[in-house]
Amino acid sequence: MQKPVLVLSLVAAAIAGGVAPTVAGAAPVPQATTVPSDSGESMYRRARAYLSEGEYDRAAELFAQVRAKYPKSTYAADAYYWEAFALSRDGSNSRLRRAVTLLDAQAKEYSSALTVTSGEARTLATRLKGQLARGGDADAAADVVESAASAGRDASRAERDAARAERDAARAERDAERSVGRATSPGRRSTDTPPGCKNEEDDDRIEALNALLQMNAEQAMPILKKVLERRDQCSELLRRKAVFLISQKRSDETADILLKTAKTDPDDETRSQAVFWLSQVSGDKAEEFLLGLIRDSKDEEVQERALFSLAQRKSERSQQALRDFATRTDVSPQLRERAIFWLGQRRSEENAKFLREAFAKTDNEEVRERILFSLAQMKGMGNDAFILDQAANPKLSIDLRKQALFWASQQGMVSTAQLSSIYDKSTESEMREQVVFVLAQRGNKDVAALEKLLEIAKTQKNPELRKRAIFWLGQSKDPRAAKLLQELIER
Repeated sequence: MQKPVLVLSLVAAAIAGGVAPTVAGAAPVPQATTVPSDSGESMYRRARAYLSEGEYDRAAELFAQVRAKYPKSTYAADAYYWEAFALSRDGSNSRLRRAVTLLDAQAKEYSSALTVTSGEARTLATRLKGQLARGGDADAAADVVESAASAGRDASRAERDAARAERDAARAERDAERSVGRATSPGRRSTDTPPGCKNEEDDDRIEALNALLQMNAEQAMPILKKVLERRDQCSELLRRKAVFLISQKRSDETADILLKTAKTDPDDETRSQAVFWLSQVSGDKAEEFLLGLIRDSKDEEVQERALFSLAQRKSERSQQALRDFATRTDVSPQLRERAIFWLGQRRSEENAKFLREAFAKTDNEEVRERILFSLAQMKGMGNDAFILDQAANPKLSIDLRKQALFWASQQGMVSTAQLSSIYDKSTESEMREQVVFVLAQRGNKDVAALEKLLEIAKTQKNPELRKRAIFWLGQSKDPRAAKLLQELIER
């Protein structure tokens, strides 16, 4: 059987060279159509503007309105694709599924749409299904595998891609730190360049600042401090670069300079970057300032960066602040999810106990998904049994229970014998399908998993479950699987 991450490798191979943007990448601008203006044009253009500005929720709403209000508009066909893309930026399973549904509908109803004929819609659908598959969605996994198989992709290349994707998947959530870093690193976003000013690549002053990295702190600090004092037009990019360089120097002045910048710089982005780089600075001053930001700031982006910076600190005070923040009802679920994520990255009895209790207290589905993931990162400490209990909890939604089972399997918390027992005791087809999917990901070396799949394929009365087991057996190299398939063919 293929490795669990084969689905991811197939996605990686499927999108190689694709023109649609990745979920973590910068938003593209939909290509302007050349057809004459029509009734849906104004709304479509406004949706495009919101998309370019990163206002994904608003963009999705307007693209949906284009489809609903102006179905005969020449813009309606591609509105499906861009609504799906905007929804995918959220990254939650519910929105990913909605996005895939939109792309499927577009393929059926508007096969001549520009984003369909160019292959962009198909590429995006494959990518989103790969994300869902990584989250344990068996249907999405089957779709991706089938698509890859029909393309006749080279097996050895797929194995190499699988190994690479396996490493990437394991680091995916921990790479959130780098994602924030990329977003905050000076000059990375062209939209940050003030009007009438040079891009960073064209500004030799920034090259000069880069050279300061090779200098010692005593030489560099006076120059960098003068840069941060500038308030002339187009100096924002220089100040952002100075913030980064100062954060790397780690001198006695570093914390004071970053704190002053975070409090007083007139540029929002420069202040925000100073908050981010305070994560690299030790000391009570920096910690106190960050605690104040998550307590008092009304800016979600600033709060998110402050949460990250506190999460990098080892003090119990910072960890308690994250736990307190995760229980707040006056902040968005997205910010609470970020606090929960960072708690999962710091293994401790206190964090594990807090997350288990928080799971019972909230009824927000996506917050609960994040808690399950965070607990899965901390094996032991009672988390294994807790996650398995949620997989069998009839009071939870089927999607949440499937997530619990998936993470329990991914982290080695559930044995094949336990999986077989869950399958036998379950009366719900969806849950049984999830067990089949998890069993299939255990590979050729797990004899018990293969035997259970063979049993299901031979004896299961539900035709859909039987077909699902047969599909996954078709991915196996075990001769017993091949023999069963041959028997089924020759019936």
